[in-house]
Amino acid sequence: MRAVVSRVTEAAVLVAGQVVGELDRPGLLVLLGVTHDDGSEQAETMARKLHELRILRDERSVADTGAGVLIVSQFTLYGSTRKGRRPSFTAAARPEHAEPLIDEVVDRLRARGVLVATGRFGAMMAVRSVADGPFTVLLEV
Repeated sequence: MRAVVSRVTEAAVLVAGQVVGELDRPGLLVLLGVTHDDGSEQAETMARKLHELRILRDERSVADTGAGVLIVSQFTLYGSTRKGRRPSFTAAARPEHAEPLIDEVVDRLRARGVLVATGRFGAMMAVRSVADGPFTVLLEV
């Protein structure tokens, strides 16, 4: 499981011009990708890391601040550009494997008391965000 995590002051996901997920306060925008051999163990680890990662202002975490998280599925995080001019997405999990694991990360964060907004799996999404810093890290579990 792979995530690009950005510290934001606000963020939103739109589908067909309509907001489907929104973070109207400081928190984390998480682009989340799943590969073939990911499972519940990776989902739990990712949720824990997102909750405890100290990248908010003053080296604080979502757990410390009560900040929100906006999670957007992103199969392209497993795109390979090593050969040719077109990315290969063979390392990305198929939708029927990826969607339940992304939902599991969301559920595990919510179980920790985190306000979580999401995009819409498989939809053409427009993502808007206001970077705070900017501060962006890559997580792999």
